[in-house]
Amino acid sequence: MKIDRIFQFFIVKEKKFYPLFIAQLENINEAAEDLRSLFLESNYEVQKEYHKKISSLETKGDQITATIYDELNKTFVTPFDREDIHILASRIDTFLDFIHDAARKQVMYKPKTIYKDLITIIDFIVEDAKILQTIVNDLEQISKKSNEAVKRCRKIKEIEHKVDDLYENFNCFLFENEKDAIELVKHKNIVQSLEDTTDRAKDISDSIRSIIVKLA
Repeated sequence: MKIDRIFQFFIVKEKKFYPLFIAQLENINEAAEDLRSLFLESNYEVQKEYHKKISSLETKGDQITATIYDELNKTFVTPFDREDIHILASRIDTFLDFIHDAARKQVMYKPKTIYKDLITIIDFIVEDAKILQTIVNDLEQISKKSNEAVKRCRKIKEIEHKVDDLYENFNCFLFENEKDAIELVKHKNIVQSLEDTTDRAKDISDSIRSIIVKLA
């Protein structure tokens, strides 16, 4: 065993980051559910209210992320690599940013039709958020629960592949069936934003897997 690993057993590490990561994911889960409600809502005024709520959640998320950065600057001994804490916090924040961007595009473009494939992708975003929340809730015991965490990260990767297929098929459908060029562009931009959101969830799972490897 390396000497630095031996010293780690005798150092009391700061645990204040764990509740902040948990707060980030609680915020994201709420935003993901609101995104689904927004896309299922036919009343435009209600859609705008959901978008406004997601915007507020994004602002709250930015504040939580800023707190993590501040605490990182003030903390001498961190629970795992400082750079990994920064990257994980940043990627979680970016996931929320993309949820907000998808909501913004839906409200801004006001497409005439809501296709079921878009709802399916949003359901996967909601599932990603729930999986990540479970992983982050166990982050303090990640060394003991690494196998479970890795399985959940693999599930997120599987979701990303499924959404990639949905994205490609939906675009093919659009170009074959949508005769209104403006509506086509609207839906193409919206589905791109949703697909990008699932990519950001995978970025988070990649960060978590990197942390697990370093702690092994």
